[in-house]
Amino acid sequence: MIRIREAVVVEGRYDRAALANVADTVIVDTAGFGVFSDREKLALLRRLARARGLVILTDSDGGGFLIRSFLKSAIDPALVKHAYIPDVPGKERRKKSPSKEGLLGVEGMEPAVLEAALRRAGATVLDGPAAQSGEPPMTKAELYALGLAGRPDSARLRAAVKKALNLPEKLTANGLLDVLNVLSSRGEVGRIVASAREGDAPPVISSPPDLPG
Repeated sequence: MIRIREAVVVEGRYDRAALANVADTVIVDTAGFGVFSDREKLALLRRLARARGLVILTDSDGGGFLIRSFLKSAIDPALVKHAYIPDVPGKERRKKSPSKEGLLGVEGMEPAVLEAALRRAGATVLDGPAAQSGEPPMTKAELYALGLAGRPDSARLRAAVKKALNLPEKLTANGLLDVLNVLSSRGEVGRIVASAREGDAPPVISSPPDLPG
């Protein structure tokens, strides 16, 4: 497992799961071609790119390169690094048949191959126990303590936080935690939650999301 500064964007949730065993960082999937029409997801990727830089790691087939090309045109290239996996014929275990081009995707790569791809792309490997120089990252236990996970009202409070920070509505609790540790702080999240509990509409305190270029 390596910790890297940059956030990584992959195509799907199985790719995200495979990469989570290799890299300790924020990993966002595009839902395949869904990012083409998902303004919120694209805005989030732009914000992550500005905050920490972004590594694009898509499959080596035509679809993967189409997604990569779209992101290259939509995000400042100075903030983006590109990681590539090799062309490996085969089929992922969960699939009944190979992909159209008969190549393994990110989810089918060995961990060592994914790590090598990130290193070749120039991903910034971090040393030491904490990925951030300031306060330590928020934890799942803190989300629970704030009422953002595992409580009857958690979904409503998470929705309030996402709205205030201009984050995609479809972010899961785990995804929200990853993003908060890059784009927000404990104090900011605490204020939003307190306001939502009091019944006030929490103010939008982060810059509005970017629109697709």
